Amino acid sequence: MYVSKLAFRTKKENPSDEFSSGAQLLVRAGFVEKNFSGVYTYLPLGLRVLRNVETLIRGEMDAIGGQEMLMPSLTPKAIWDTSGRWEVLSDILYKLNDGQDKILSLAPTHEDVLSAIMVHHLSGNDRLPLCVYQIQNKFRDEPRAKSGLIRTREFLMKDLYSFHDSFADLNRFYEIVKEAYVRIFKACEVKAYVTQASGGTFSKENSHEFMVESSAGEDRVFVCPECDFSKNIEVVEDESKKECDVCHKGTMREIKAIEVGNIFKLGTKFSDAFGLYTTSGEGGRTSVVMGSYGIGLGRIMGTIAEVNSDDRGLIWPAILAPYQIYVVPLGKSGDGVSNVIDIAEGLYKDLQANGFDILYDDREKSAGEKFGDADILGIPLRLVISEKTLQENAVEIKERKTGKITMAPLSEVVSIVRQLLI
Repeated sequence: MYVSKLAFRTKKENPSDEFSSGAQLLVRAGFVEKNFSGVYTYLPLGLRVLRNVETLIRGEMDAIGGQEMLMPSLTPKAIWDTSGRWEVLSDILYKLNDGQDKILSLAPTHEDVLSAIMVHHLSGNDRLPLCVYQIQNKFRDEPRAKSGLIRTREFLMKDLYSFHDSFADLNRFYEIVKEAYVRIFKACEVKAYVTQASGGTFSKENSHEFMVESSAGEDRVFVCPECDFSKNIEVVEDESKKECDVCHKGTMREIKAIEVGNIFKLGTKFSDAFGLYTTSGEGGRTSVVMGSYGIGLGRIMGTIAEVNSDDRGLIWPAILAPYQIYVVPLGKSGDGVSNVIDIAEGLYKDLQANGFDILYDDREKSAGEKFGDADILGIPLRLVISEKTLQENAVEIKERKTGKITMAPLSEVVSIVRQLLI
């Protein structure tokens, strides 16, 4: 992609209606545009990141046996009445009437909808355990929409649901999902504490939240610096207690954190409400045991913008970046004996042919302006081709995350770039 052809440009000034640093950067860099409080448009660069997050998550969910599906956002009131959550969730439900005067809502989550579906598809226990997931928009009338993509009214979520014939099997699968989440956040290059939390309206059992330390966070979490054990403030019985419950060595410290994912043991709450049963060998029946596991994709983007950025801009991990390489030719077509532009164009095409996603800065701008855009966009590698580098028959490669510079021989650029992006 040529930079001159990008549909949206970077901005020099921070937006006046964004207050967290990550949200400001995402708007300034042209990744998102705020429509109104809690609602955003993903511009082409932002959508590329979002799709990369999808691919990462989808791969992990498929690997643990998840089967992808897609449920509607528009849901009838009757489903929520059956689960008893029409009133419980009333404050965040978007409610509407259709042309036939039927009361509907936009789904904030899908435990209820899926339970109603599975009544028609689960009989006996021959297919248990079973897990299905979707990546789909959710809608919540969030009164505290803030911090850009971290707390919004419309958001993209991956929600996985599992069905089991026993609590023991739910516990087994719960740990598998927990490990998959750890891998996901590690690939996103954010340190996510696996945090004990309450079950909320879902369950009397403790759940787990995945918390990333950030001043933009709204949760209070106690963490142990020795073993990384952590608890949400909601389940800390004595805030004055300082010793870690697990290693008994570390002194627990309180942090502000962003919740990027959560996992719940639902038990039989929804299967009891909807009549979802499995049969035993003696011909009896028991309620199906369920689990629910969510990740906010936009929240991941917003969190990375908050914690993996600097005063020059965003810093994306290579696996999520909208483009992996930013090519900067410094010169005009026909300049010099070596013809910088022709060589840069050739390198651009060669890198594309080898499967890399490239932004090529073809604009007649100063080196400083080009470097500035490469930095704010957070592209992992910046390649500079100039008369100076070509005197050494080389290309300057700069890593956005570390600032390290490598002079790579032209003949070895592809192999060196591949190694740096691993």
